[in-house]
Amino acid sequence: MILERIASPADVKRLTRPELDQLATEIRQTLIRVCAANGGHLAPNLGVVELTLALFRILELPQDSIVWDVSHQSYVHKLLSGRAARFDTLRQGGGISGFSMRSESEFDVFGAGHASTSISAALGMVTARDLAGRHDTVVAIIGDGALTGGLAYEAINNAGLLKSNFIVVLNDNEMSIAPNVGSIASYLGMLRSKPLFTKGREIVKGVLDHVPLGDTARKALSTAELAGMRFALHDHKAPVFFEEMGFRYVGPIDGHDLDTLIDVISNARKIEGPVLLHVKTVKGKGYGIAEGDSRTFHGVGPGVYHPDEGKLEKKASRPTFAQAFADALIAAAQRDLRVIGITAAMPDGTGLAKFAKSFPHRYFDVGIAEAHAVCFAAGASTRGLKPVCAIYSTFLQRAYDQVVHDVVVQSLPVVFAIDRAGFVGDDGPTHMGLYDVAYLRTLPGITIMAPRSEAEVAPMLDLALTLDAPAAIRYPRGSTSGKHDEPPAPLVLGRAEVLRSGSDVAILALGNTVDAALDAYDALEAEGLRPTVVNARFVVPLDETLLLELAETHRRFITLEEHSLAGGFGSAVVEFVNDHGLDVIVERIGVPNVLVQHAKPEAQRAHFGLSGDNVAARVRALTPARTA
Repeated sequence: MILERIASPADVKRLTRPELDQLATEIRQTLIRVCAANGGHLAPNLGVVELTLALFRILELPQDSIVWDVSHQSYVHKLLSGRAARFDTLRQGGGISGFSMRSESEFDVFGAGHASTSISAALGMVTARDLAGRHDTVVAIIGDGALTGGLAYEAINNAGLLKSNFIVVLNDNEMSIAPNVGSIASYLGMLRSKPLFTKGREIVKGVLDHVPLGDTARKALSTAELAGMRFALHDHKAPVFFEEMGFRYVGPIDGHDLDTLIDVISNARKIEGPVLLHVKTVKGKGYGIAEGDSRTFHGVGPGVYHPDEGKLEKKASRPTFAQAFADALIAAAQRDLRVIGITAAMPDGTGLAKFAKSFPHRYFDVGIAEAHAVCFAAGASTRGLKPVCAIYSTFLQRAYDQVVHDVVVQSLPVVFAIDRAGFVGDDGPTHMGLYDVAYLRTLPGITIMAPRSEAEVAPMLDLALTLDAPAAIRYPRGSTSGKHDEPPAPLVLGRAEVLRSGSDVAILALGNTVDAALDAYDALEAEGLRPTVVNARFVVPLDETLLLELAETHRRFITLEEHSLAGGFGSAVVEFVNDHGLDVIVERIGVPNVLVQHAKPEAQRAHFGLSGDNVAARVRALTPARTA
């Protein structure tokens, strides 16, 4: 295999032209095989094979730099930069990350996991290069879906001002995860389809004849001449937006035509100032089932499809927290016409796609724009609507100012459905939902809840919608084990639920960590030890009455949480115990001040002590009879 000979970018440069085509085929076969076994972002990577090959063919890496937006489409980059031999470890514990990581390779110049960052980061690198008097090339690759994020436009605006030399590649596949929404998507569609652009090409032909460009590059460049477009198109969309912002626009070009890509990228390096290459690609290219359903194949779990048969396997599974949330929101919207659902380009992952089918006019996908989603929700709530923002914990971080300034300061009744709270497994540190309690519980007037099972999601959502103030419900990816499915007690604001009554040690568990607490209780009961097990339910407000009662009969509290120990639920309990001078020692089990790397969620829980066995061991160590 040619891929086995690729140990560095220099090896790509030495290949013959036919060998490049063979390498592209081998890369796609590798992607399909490894993602079938390990899971991963299949369709995005299949779509950038030729683009990545062209960049590695032209650029002098690592002197030059490639900055991948989000970076879930950097698998080809990894294969070509010395990691092919380890690619079977993709997304496995101790293996290669599914995203770019500076700690993994010198060729990963900027780590990422969130959208719309690449142009900003690249511009910072370019500025450092210019100040150092160097002339290396920096390329930022951003998807059309990421252009719904405001950070991209802040960077474009600044780049137009600085006028530094660098290249932005717009990887246009008409998709983020779900189909793109909004006027930017419509505008790019216009750029793709306007046949009148050829008139602009003819107008500037004389100019281009004097520029030392290849035929392919000249053809691509001519489609984007601003003066020609203005002449040919008399409507308000005639000027190319990117040209108006100070970029030289090139395209659109076929992102799977390797010769064109090599020609255009080579010549774009010679253009003064910032250049935007508009590259049209097909998500899932080369694998029919992924091309036909790139939404499903954007990111797949292990064993979801058979690589040879190309058949999607639907596995029966327990309903997830996200599915429980979707059903609960639909039920709430049926009762109350004021309820609306908002997502930031994640309709499938959050469950809102199901809500959209039932209430299409009360469903709002604002694109990859979490800050806008939250401010939009705040504005809607001032006019009597009841907005529910369904956003992953890791992505809600991007809207923190709006949560504080636009929602909390105005005490607006916006509900945050915080999905993927806790460990997320294979996606690694950029996607862990381990900070939301810490960044929310300090805010005045907010209510924070965490269901221990899927059955608690609906009552928590219903309660949140009755409040005249902000509320957040955090719940994990996937589902609980189902081992402890006893019906939940009625939900009362600020009241915890005692699941098992005991003495001496009380286990205060938040959310899905209740399962570990109950596993521990079952193991300990057989030994004659009976700790109290509490389903905390609320971080804010804490059940202070119960804590005071437990402090009278228990010497130790153990708190459990899939969250950072700094500022988390356990910290809230410690603060309460300290403030009230209670004679109780609190031991917290959660995530210390470290970045959690990619691995299976079960392995992550076990590593940080959030398993029944570990909790049982801690109770034994804290029980007087066992320590005497």
